[in-house]
Formats: sequence, C-alpha cells, structure tokens
Amino acid sequence: MQYKTFVLDRFQEEAVHAIESNASVLVSAPTGSGKTLIADYIINRDIQEKKCVIYTAPIKALSNQKYRDFCRDYGHENVGILTGDVVINPNAMILVMTTEVYRNMVLVNDPLVEQVSYVIFDEIHFISDPDRGHIWEESIIFSPTHVRMLFLSATIPNANEFAFWVELVKGHQVVVVRHDHRPVPLASLFFDADLGITILQQIKKQIELDTYPHYDQFNKRKRHAKQFIKTPSHIDLIKDLNNTKNLPAIYFTFSRSSTVEKAKHLAQTHDFLNPQERHTVVSFVADELERSDEQIKRFDSTQVLRMTLAKGIGIHHAGLLPKLKDIVEQLFAMGLIKVLYATETFAVGINMPAKVVCFDSLEKYDGRGFRYLNSKEYFQLAGRAGRRGIDKEGKAIAMINRRFADIKKIQHITSKDVEPLKSQFKLSINTILNMIHRHNPQTIEIILRSSFEFYQKYGAKAFHEKKNPYKDLFERKRKNLEKLGFVQGYTLTKKGLFAAQIFFEELLITEIFFENFYKDLNDFQTLVLLAILLYEPRRSDKFEKGNEDVNDLDIIYHKIKNHHILYKKIHLDRVEKLAPLLSAWFKTANLPKLLEMTNLLEGDIIRFFRQIIDMSTQIKGATEDQELRDRMDNVIGILNRGLIEVEF
Repeated sequence: MQYKTFVLDRFQEEAVHAIESNASVLVSAPTGSGKTLIADYIINRDIQEKKCVIYTAPIKALSNQKYRDFCRDYGHENVGILTGDVVINPNAMILVMTTEVYRNMVLVNDPLVEQVSYVIFDEIHFISDPDRGHIWEESIIFSPTHVRMLFLSATIPNANEFAFWVELVKGHQVVVVRHDHRPVPLASLFFDADLGITILQQIKKQIELDTYPHYDQFNKRKRHAKQFIKTPSHIDLIKDLNNTKNLPAIYFTFSRSSTVEKAKHLAQTHDFLNPQERHTVVSFVADELERSDEQIKRFDSTQVLRMTLAKGIGIHHAGLLPKLKDIVEQLFAMGLIKVLYATETFAVGINMPAKVVCFDSLEKYDGRGFRYLNSKEYFQLAGRAGRRGIDKEGKAIAMINRRFADIKKIQHITSKDVEPLKSQFKLSINTILNMIHRHNPQTIEIILRSSFEFYQKYGAKAFHEKKNPYKDLFERKRKNLEKLGFVQGYTLTKKGLFAAQIFFEELLITEIFFENFYKDLNDFQTLVLLAILLYEPRRSDKFEKGNEDVNDLDIIYHKIKNHHILYKKIHLDRVEKLAPLLSAWFKTANLPKLLEMTNLLEGDIIRFFRQIIDMSTQIKGATEDQELRDRMDNVIGILNRGLIEVEF
C-alpha cells in the first residue's frame, strides 16, 4: 500500500485498515520505525472531510515542534495550538495541544470536542508517570463515545491489557498493532575511563580485577584493595567517536547547566566544522536572529550558543527560548551540529536521530532522589541512535564509573524494554467537582470503576465487582468539599462552580479569588500572590534580594498568616524570593535586567510569566465579578508588557 510518496510497512497498513474500520488503534513500535506516518494519515484524511483532529503531546516542546511541522504540511490557516500558555487559531481543523489541555476540555464538556473525529495520544507510555499519568487516564475516560483514539508508543509489554481496558470503558474496538523490528539495529555499549568504549561484560570482568585479592609482600596478609578508578570524561568519549567517524552524536545529560558547561568545555579544544560549514552556520544564525526580538541577541545563552554552534557543537534544553531551540534543531537536521548536548526533552517525539547517543549517566534526579532510569526511559533516549537509510547500526553509549556501577540493574535497563503501562489514577479536586456538576450519582459510580487500575485488578468484571474503594475515597473528598462550602449534596455551590473551572491549586485559588481575600491587595501584590502559588522550585534556583517597600509585602504575610486555610498551604518564603524579580518587571519590563537577578534562564522566566497569565485567564473565565475580571486584566497587562512572543 502506498501513501503519498511512502510505501507503507505491514504494521502501518494494519493500522490504516483499523482506522478505516472506525476503530481506535494502539501502535507499539520502536522509536524511528514510522509511527507518526499513521497519525499523518488520519490528519490528511479527516482534514479533507472537514473533521477536526486533535494531536496531544506530553511536553510543550513537542507540541511546539508538531505545530510547526503541521503548519508546514497543511498551512497555518488549518492548524492551531493550545498549550496553556500559548493559544493560536483555536478553531482550526488540526489542533495541537498538551494532554493537560485536552483533559481539561473533555472534563468540562467543551463543545469543540463534539467536532473531533480522532485524538492522537503521542507517547502514551506517559500514562505510567507517577505525577502526571492520571491526566492521560482521565483524558481517555472522559472522552465522548464518538471520539476515536490513536495511541503511539515505543514497545508496550502489556499492550493487549491496555487495549482491552479502553474497549471496556469506551465501548468500541481497539486494535493493537505491534512492530518489533527496529529499522536500524541498536547496540548498547558503555564508556569506561580505562577500557574506553566497551561492552558490559568487559566492565564486569574489570570490576572483578579491581577487587582481586593480593598479598602484602612483607607480612603475607591477604587483603582486598580497589584501585583508584578514574571518572570517565565526555571529552575522551567524543574524541574517540570523532577518531572512529562516529559523529554526529547526541549527548544526553539530566541537567540543563551540564549541557551548557560540557558544550563550552568541548568547544575549548574541538572544532568540528570546515570553513565552508562554519560560514553557513554563522550566516544562518545571524539571519534567524535578525528576524527575532532584539532582546534575544543580548542574552548570555544566545552568545554561548553562537560560539559553540560555530564549532559544530549544540545545546538543547527546556530553559532555552523556543527560537534558540528551533535554530539548534534546524542546524542539527542540516548535519551542521556534530555533537549535541541535550536534556531528555529532546528525545520525546522529536524525530532527529544521530549516529550515536551518549548518556552522561544512567541515573537521574527525579525530584525525590537519584535513581536509575527504567528500561522505557533508557530506550526512549537510546532510540535516537541510528539514522534510517544511513547507518547500519545505531550505538547507545553510557558513561560508567566502575566504582559505583550496579551491573545487574544496568543490564536489566539496557537489555530490553520491559516496563508495562501502569495506572496512576487519582481523584483530584477539580475532577471531583466536574464529576458532581456534570454527572448523576449512578454515572459517577460507573466512572469510578473505569480506571485502568480498577481494570488491572478486576479485569472484565470491573463494572460488576461489588468492592469499589474509589467510591469511598470519592465520598470522603466530597464530604470535605461540603464542609468547605464547595458542594451541597450532589450540587455545586457558586464557590464550587468557580473552582471547577480552575485546573491548578483549585482550592487555594478559590479561597483567594472567589472570596474577598484579594480585594485589599493592589495589582503588584496580586501578581506576587499568583506567582508564589504557581512557582515550582528547583534545588539550583537562586534569587537576588531586593529593596521592595516592606508594606507592599507585609500585607501579604499578614493576610496569609491570619487565614484559616492559607497559612498552612502557602510557602511564604517564596515571597522574599520572587518579589524583587516581579518588582523589577513591574517597573521596567526589562528581561535582561531580570536575568541579572536570578540564575533562572530566559525561557524559564517567560514560561513562568505565561503560566501566571494562563491562571489569570482561568480566574477571569471562572468569575462573574467584574472587579476581579478587571484585576486579572491588569495582571495580564503587566506581564505581557515587553514579554517576548513565542515564535514558530
């Protein structure tokens, strides 16, 4: 079967036939095997029939990239994007959005969803994410029955179980399409400071030699002594890859600052471009920046990137502005970046393979502590190794420090993708409020039996099982909401109706803005209050202390400390951190000035401001109070003044 200029592989044909029979489809296939062509088939078919298709992605970076791709293929007039902080052409036939936005739409019965034929869930394995997985589960449960779904993922061991669950809760066929063959075989290798690029078995043997018993020549006592073991260097690995003609390479590290430091370090000693290539890169970057906001040229990150790119070395992480990431992606696609230092967001859906993928470590900090990657995370990143039609084999090379390596875990992670999909269902306040508002108790009972976890426990008997622990949990939470004045029985109060339209920290936002709490505050204090609610701290964040009028902040401290709920829930230390930054913006709307006051990157600051704008828009849409609407307009106006537009 041929589609456009492509001759479809067998698994792609199977998926197309299932789509034509009006089934939902789960495609489980290795990275780089052509899963996205199936999504393209749906979009191309349905746009001709004037049907709306939604494409959802787990991260905004992937949403932004897909928006650009679809605009190129189908025209800007036919494509829209909704990511919370960016809304463009929301009535388009092709809508790109984060999964959170889609979940919010189906939860509140947004009329737009009635026009949707298919929803594409890219990277569906995110349903197993402990913090965000419930978003995917709720998106499926609350989708209207007429909507069909295309689920895309790398290998899923329990694909049939997942498909049977969707069939049970949605009442239509879900076809599983498997494809186990990687178009480019993958070799999992390792880099040791002494052994160089090697296999795990050789490292295991070396570890045994490191601790080999020997005898003191004088007293003949047996003793074990580990030799001094050097930490492997990324410079040495890249040097080896360059000497053996194994570039381009993507070097994954789980720290933004590490991507920058390593790129600068490599650029001190290596230049991978010839004069003609360097001229092309320098001219391309200059032309792209000339068409962008003037402020971008002055950022330190821009200057560092210009320096490294001129030597064939790239940097890619979520803290960079979209424009800078786009420049890097284009140069990488042109073959003018030989070594790209990137965080893991580069591997999610972005179809840019390299000859070799390197891991700075197989351990990462996940917000709670350091842990080894699971097999799905490893293969998500390793899957970028090997270019179809170019390389006979892709190589994934992980840095190993023999002194600390857990060989058994590493072997388990890198041998095969064995992580099944797991339910992370939870009953958020917003979900409970919308269930009460839009469904009767009998329907709620059915919804509470519809989770993937419930199916994993009880299988096809889920809707007939007498036990339902979720019902008890729901009732406890409903009664608590009743005490707080959000519900009366199975009816929302005005306070509850307000909270049902807020999708983050709904209880706190409602306590502040539905009641009269905010009315004693001015625009700046309101901005500070929203900021401390939305700020998500990282351990490395640093802020300069400011000289704000003490009275401006004292009223916030006083009101929060004297509130019966807020004093327990709000982190007051964030006021001191964030107020100077916000005050500087309030007075000058100068982003370079803000960058002097914090180690947050410009992309982080802009994203943070857009999150506050998004929340202000939610509050404005939830209230009938004109004074509050005006206040939110003022906050939005303050933040929008001088803010760099997201460029596509």
